[in-house]
Amino acid sequence: MSFNTFSLDARLQKSIALLGFQEPTPIQAATIPVALAGQDILGSAETGTGKTAAFLIPAIQKLLAQDALGQNAPHALRVLILVPTRELALQVTEQAQALVKHTDLRVAPIYGGVGMTNQEQALKRRTDIIIATPGRLQDHMQRGYVSFKDLQILVLDEADRMLDVGFLPAIRRIARELPRERQTMLFSATLPAPVLSLASEVTYKPARIAVETTATPQTIEQILYVVPEHQKTQALHQLLADETMDSVLVFARTKHRADKVVKQLKKANIRADVIHGNRSQGQRVAALEAFRKGKARVLVATDIAARGIDVEGVSHVVNYDVPMQAEDYVHRIGRTGRAQAAGSAYTLVTPLDEPMVKKIERAVSQKLPRKRLEGIDPNASAFNQPDADAIRRYIEANRQRKAALAA
Repeated sequence: MSFNTFSLDARLQKSIALLGFQEPTPIQAATIPVALAGQDILGSAETGTGKTAAFLIPAIQKLLAQDALGQNAPHALRVLILVPTRELALQVTEQAQALVKHTDLRVAPIYGGVGMTNQEQALKRRTDIIIATPGRLQDHMQRGYVSFKDLQILVLDEADRMLDVGFLPAIRRIARELPRERQTMLFSATLPAPVLSLASEVTYKPARIAVETTATPQTIEQILYVVPEHQKTQALHQLLADETMDSVLVFARTKHRADKVVKQLKKANIRADVIHGNRSQGQRVAALEAFRKGKARVLVATDIAARGIDVEGVSHVVNYDVPMQAEDYVHRIGRTGRAQAAGSAYTLVTPLDEPMVKKIERAVSQKLPRKRLEGIDPNASAFNQPDADAIRRYIEANRQRKAALAA
């Protein structure tokens, strides 16, 4: 199958070709014809499967077809795409701008962490496609800068993540302001009850689209390295001595630990940058660009990046800290091994992490191999007192063991 199958506008076809899209991915092949028919969609697909183009291409095609017939005044806000993070807003905007490059359609991102003036101007000049985080869009709505009277398409991307970070009230308020006669496409990596409930509120008889994927891509090598807490930095440096690890995403549990890790990497003359919620928008964009262009070999991140970052060519993911939720492990390691490319995911595991490791292994339906690094004794005691995070995990591990014994 090729994109010619969908009878798209020639200008859109040109952009698709320039982006290097040769044939639709499974989620695109399943979504585009249904979306072009105008039906609502409830889709489940991970980031990295081509989902962004799956909803952008039919939305743009619909606008171009209407403009060709003179059915709508150009540059009215007709497509609204809601996303959970600033990074994802910028990435979706980048792809949308590439797809509309040869047309007169206007695209703009709306997100927090930056000034509102440029965004106000984009809204006042009636941009065709807006990609927004719910909180910042709500700010503009309160100021009267947004008109939804011409809106025709609503897309909710990464819906489960938006609910996780507390955007449900904002989404509901925004949805109440939209025309009832519209097309709605909701995509989510997982479909827990709250997401299904939201889908029932905002969609009408949606087509259910799911692309069959394994819990983790088969192309990803997964290894657990048993390491005492106080030797994690030594273990990370030892792993990075492997020069094939040329584009590495490292996950730390907290902002403080992420800053600490990147400081230690830079001290060891390893090109590294960091991205987390306390960094300004400019700093986050600069860090992501440095990583994309290879200027930073390592990007240290908190879980804000697990779903909000879509970077091609990540050779390795390293979990400096085991995540707090098993599904976050799946999202983290999914940053490598994209589009069936090979990738590796290494996790530094301490004795306190064992209860979560068992949950992760159940989530991925496999027993993960364990290895040791030369010169690192997993049973070594630290000379220093454990930090507050380690103490908290120790208490939680004991609580879970006691609960299991009582059961």
